[in-house]
Amino acid sequence: MNADRVIFHCDCNSFYASVELLSHPELRDVPVAVCGDPENRHGIILAKNEPAKRFGIQTAETVYSALRKCPNLTLLPPHHDRYRAKSRQVNAIYARYTDRVEPFGIDESWLDMTGTWRLFGASPKEVADQIRRVVREETGLTLSVGVSFNKVFAKLGSDYKKPYATTVIGPDDFKRIVWPLPVESLLYVGRATQKTLAGLGVRNIGQLAGADPGQLQQALGKLGGELRRYALGEDDAPVRTAGEQPEVKSVGNNMTFRRNLVSRDDVVTGVTALSDEVAARLRAHGLLCTVVQVLIKDTDLRSITRQAPVPAPTHLARDIARAALALVDKNWPAGKPIRMLSVTAMGLTDGTDARQLSLLEPEPQSDEKREHLEKSLDAIRKKYGKTSIASASRLNNDLGLGPLAIRPPAEEEDPEP
Repeated sequence: MNADRVIFHCDCNSFYASVELLSHPELRDVPVAVCGDPENRHGIILAKNEPAKRFGIQTAETVYSALRKCPNLTLLPPHHDRYRAKSRQVNAIYARYTDRVEPFGIDESWLDMTGTWRLFGASPKEVADQIRRVVREETGLTLSVGVSFNKVFAKLGSDYKKPYATTVIGPDDFKRIVWPLPVESLLYVGRATQKTLAGLGVRNIGQLAGADPGQLQQALGKLGGELRRYALGEDDAPVRTAGEQPEVKSVGNNMTFRRNLVSRDDVVTGVTALSDEVAARLRAHGLLCTVVQVLIKDTDLRSITRQAPVPAPTHLARDIARAALALVDKNWPAGKPIRMLSVTAMGLTDGTDARQLSLLEPEPQSDEKREHLEKSLDAIRKKYGKTSIASASRLNNDLGLGPLAIRPPAEEEDPEP
């Protein structure tokens, strides 16, 4: 435990809804929710403002359910370009206070203020309050800020009191503040982990801190020990700047289609669209994949995952789609409906790795024409937008493969508290 560290976790309150309300100030005091399109099977609540929260409306519940709770709920469509722009603006403000900023989703960031807080105020809390005030004045958005000596407790602090508040959790009082909280308040304790811990009699963070390490290891593996360390205040993870982020291990994309994929043409259209996005993101990272994985989910929400190597490292959509289609053909009965499909590129390399050549098979030749074509598509989309050009199979489709229908995970909203 390094009690001298000063870590902030800054969380924009009701981010999506707050950004939308900047364009609709007349709705600020009425219940508002941002939601997807019900006709496209995305009819769920993505975000809600404070008045809507008072009606018990939850992120990820259906629009139908939300309207039953609050018949006068105002529904607004999402505008992801606005959210990304506001996120960049807010993080630029953080950068005035420290060069160590680590975004955690589109609306949250950790700031390592250990070496800089004294430049801006008499105490870390005073500086956190200053950042909240500046963000509100310059962007119209409000923050909740957690101040602590590690990242886990700083995030817990930003969740502790909302909206528009600063919570300080210090090394001398964290047991009083943190340990009585339910265990699911802790970072990385999801529903399944919470259920497992409940089976061990662990329902709050203090009980987790005092739990038997062997039992936790047996029940949760490595995660059990990590969570116990978090509960004890022993998180020592650094705030990582963009250049220090862990290397990309995989690049994937998935979609729940407007209707089920049934025919071979449906599958080809879906796989082609997903592979095109994955390949473009690989090229953006300067990476190639050596393995392709597909995840297929049926109408009963049962799923299978299969993977296979590709003949040669690639970042071409055609190669990824061929491998993905081969996996679907081999492992999924023809004509059986597919509700959701995922294509993931794995075994990533920058192309500098030595490759073992086969004496029995010819070395795969690079396809320079295809490489030039797909990079030209990248340039067109960068200038005119992602949906400016697409494969012919996507034209006039009824699968929901239109603008914003497919987005990489990094561009999707993280569920709000």
